[in-house]
Amino acid sequence: MFTFSPLLGALSESSASQSILELDGGIKILVGVGWDESFDVAKLKELEKQVPTLSLILLTHATVEHIAAFAHCCKHFALFTRIPVYATSPIIGLGRTLLQDLYASTPAAATTIPSSPLDGVSYSDSDASSDFLLQAPTSDEIATYFSLVHPLKYSQPHQPLASPFSPPLNGLTITAYNSGHTLGGTIWHIQHGLESVVYAVDWNQGRENVYAGAAWLGGAGGGGAEVIEQLRKPTALVCSSRGGEKPSLSGGRGKRDELLLDKVKSCVTKGGTVLIPTDSSARVLELAYLLEHAWRADISSNESKLSSAKLYLAGRHVHSVMRYARSMLEWMDDNIVREFEAVTDGSRKPNGAADGTKQGKETGPFDFRYLRLLDRRGQVDKVLSRDSDGDGGALVGKVIIASDASLEWGFSKLALKQLAQDPVNMVILTEYPSLASESHPSLARTLWTWWKDQQGNATEGETRGDISQELDFTEYGKQALEGNDLVRYQQWLAQQRQLQTTLQGGAVATLETSGDVGDDVSESSSESEDSENEQQGRALNAATTLGQVGRKKAALTDQDLGVNILLKKKGVYDFPIREKKGRDRMFPHPVRRKRDDEYGEIIRPEDFLRAEEREDGDGADVGQFGKGDNYDNLGKKRKWDDAAPTNKGLGSHTNKRPMITRSITDEFPINLPDDGVDDELDAVPDDPDDAVNGPSKLVTTTGRISVKLQIDFVDFTGIHDKRSLHMLIPLIQPRKLILVGGSSDDTMTLASDCKKLMVEGSFDIYTPSMGTTIDASVDTNAWVVKLAPTLVKQLKWQSVRGLSIATVTGRLLARQNHPSPRTGDEDASNKRIKTEEAQSSEAAEVPGEPILDVLPMNMASASRSVAQPLHVGDLRLADLRKAMQQTGHTAEFRGEGTLVIDGSVMVRKTATGRIDVESIGLPLGGGLANQIGGTFYAVKRTIYENLAVVAGA
Repeated sequence: MFTFSPLLGALSESSASQSILELDGGIKILVGVGWDESFDVAKLKELEKQVPTLSLILLTHATVEHIAAFAHCCKHFALFTRIPVYATSPIIGLGRTLLQDLYASTPAAATTIPSSPLDGVSYSDSDASSDFLLQAPTSDEIATYFSLVHPLKYSQPHQPLASPFSPPLNGLTITAYNSGHTLGGTIWHIQHGLESVVYAVDWNQGRENVYAGAAWLGGAGGGGAEVIEQLRKPTALVCSSRGGEKPSLSGGRGKRDELLLDKVKSCVTKGGTVLIPTDSSARVLELAYLLEHAWRADISSNESKLSSAKLYLAGRHVHSVMRYARSMLEWMDDNIVREFEAVTDGSRKPNGAADGTKQGKETGPFDFRYLRLLDRRGQVDKVLSRDSDGDGGALVGKVIIASDASLEWGFSKLALKQLAQDPVNMVILTEYPSLASESHPSLARTLWTWWKDQQGNATEGETRGDISQELDFTEYGKQALEGNDLVRYQQWLAQQRQLQTTLQGGAVATLETSGDVGDDVSESSSESEDSENEQQGRALNAATTLGQVGRKKAALTDQDLGVNILLKKKGVYDFPIREKKGRDRMFPHPVRRKRDDEYGEIIRPEDFLRAEEREDGDGADVGQFGKGDNYDNLGKKRKWDDAAPTNKGLGSHTNKRPMITRSITDEFPINLPDDGVDDELDAVPDDPDDAVNGPSKLVTTTGRISVKLQIDFVDFTGIHDKRSLHMLIPLIQPRKLILVGGSSDDTMTLASDCKKLMVEGSFDIYTPSMGTTIDASVDTNAWVVKLAPTLVKQLKWQSVRGLSIATVTGRLLARQNHPSPRTGDEDASNKRIKTEEAQSSEAAEVPGEPILDVLPMNMASASRSVAQPLHVGDLRLADLRKAMQQTGHTAEFRGEGTLVIDGSVMVRKTATGRIDVESIGLPLGGGLANQIGGTFYAVKRTIYENLAVVAGA
């Protein structure tokens, strides 16, 4: 059984991607945790309902469309962090920096509390506002969430773990393959029983400057005409339809790069500034590499147009992104690897060499000489304020690559606001903007609509420098809660904490506020184990609590808290105890019980990781520094578990757990140009920390700006086009095709084209909408056949990797089963029944069972001449090499997928699994190569021994 349900991104203009795959036995897999620039919590409601039933989560790309909601779900959805998550290493590293950049750039990403939960705790004389912000995950919490993700490599079959509340996976196997488009982007192959599902959303078959092509035809070095065996003929193919109507660009990647560079040169030569908005972790690497190497090539030429122009890359965590890029070159295209090897082998001078006469790419792929990294708002403001070269001369052209592509957050929004009114400047959109909301389109979507209208109406050579259009501009900020708003928020928080404690038992609550110590009580509220009966009881308690809260319209008033108000409520330091009895006369003391299991105290493995095993952003264990060790809390008592600050270089401390003293920041030395101008940028102070730490609400400021700058578009999306889809889908030959991840027009057009390309009835095509469930199970029939004893004696079994295989040739007979004779006891026990009830004199017929018997002599000879032998199994060249070396032959690998034995026989395995053996017929040297039969026949025998040669008859 296989059912598919798209939660987001199906038949929609929104690019967010979330899908639920359900397999036999109730196994549910969530693929993608995407969001869009609207950050609408309502779009995650269906996902929140599915969390208690999920078995595992798979991540596909480190982009907003595929991973933006991951930290939000970990922070605010109970049980989400207990579900195993799998992704490639680049997705883990770049996804972490992406979400850290997102939450540091805009408070809107934290999302607001819906008005309906606030209605239950609001007073009658106050209006229920819905602009209260949820608590945003901190940078350290995001690093912790991504440290829980299990890293995988390409082409590595893996049997995943299941969540604690999932049914058994029963041999489920997942395998990641390169999808192109982003670094570490993944095509997932899921094998479970007879179901073979390939999930391929947002892939790119074409090679780019940084990213290799998708692994359909064997990857970058494949170049085959057939899809690799592992991805061919799946029972179901889930494919994105985005780009189904996009024609391929004549000239390919080279023409695309040339088109972008021509537009950049035309603007910077006039002293203008070019803004290129892009994402902060994935496609930014392609643009940064292209422009950096274009600057190197242009400056080394005789007619340089870019020598006076400046190149910048702006992002709050851009240093971390580039450091990850330098450490993950093996995940990129082969040209990047060869360029890096050319630098490190000594044939070229390393980065920062003093010899300025060197031409071309004398530095590494991502060791920038002309691209300057900006990670502070002050640096961006200073760059945008520069108009001349410093001597009052000509205007200096600038190119700024900034995040994000939607222009709704990040430095790209800031740069657009300052550049919009100058007609010399230009903004170049590199991706098709999605439409998250019809009523509130993103800034990038609005600009793209203007450009599209201009392309349809303008004549050749016409410019729009004198045309001004008004653009609605929205700014988001945070404001601390005060008065009744703060009281309502605290009551809502207490209600949520109570419900979470009921659901999770003794688990650590994820809802915290500054100065709130209620976690101690919630952690010690339950000591029960996580069994099925107790989970059901907690669910019933939660439902009861919800009903009571709905009737009372309030939660935990001051009278309910009693003396605990000293702990629960901020700013309360006195409590009258006159005429009080019992516990209200005693100062409250929350006792944190140490959690343990049957083996003793629970040990957290993350506290004992080596330095090289830790994520760099998670290098410092925040819990070891102590929450009270700051300026505001000097002189106050620390909590029991907070370690005392230890001076660097002193002796051992008393804390039992290891003290990690690595810096939390991601700073590292940067290679700067020699002109000295950018030294002013280094002197720019860090951005002031104006974030509100406590409860806050979202403040929206709306205005209008006049847009006079030039708008252009160059497609750097890196997504499959119409030609790739039409070529590869027939080669993949899926039994069922499911189209998601595209607009309604793209999806329906691609579905119509696929019906024309394939033979009618060869496979089924599904175009589900969001929230619907389709049944895409494989059509299989199973029969039970009984083997005759005479046939069983003639079978010749062969062992292949623990399995016994035999070929069967026989004649199928249908025989009637007769009822077995009854014994005397059975007749005596049934005699009374027979006398009371009339029985039919006819014997009851028992359904027959087909029997496979040996062939008669006149048919055996004919079938033997037609049947052909089969080779069963999968030969690994590493196993063949080991076997040949054990028999005394020399065997070594020469290149990828090629094994040379005794210097005379070459064994090659193609992407489709075919084994080719070639021999020059002249054995080198003595030894076994000159014995009877030679090396060629020895290799042939060994191959047959590793495969089961099943006879045809």
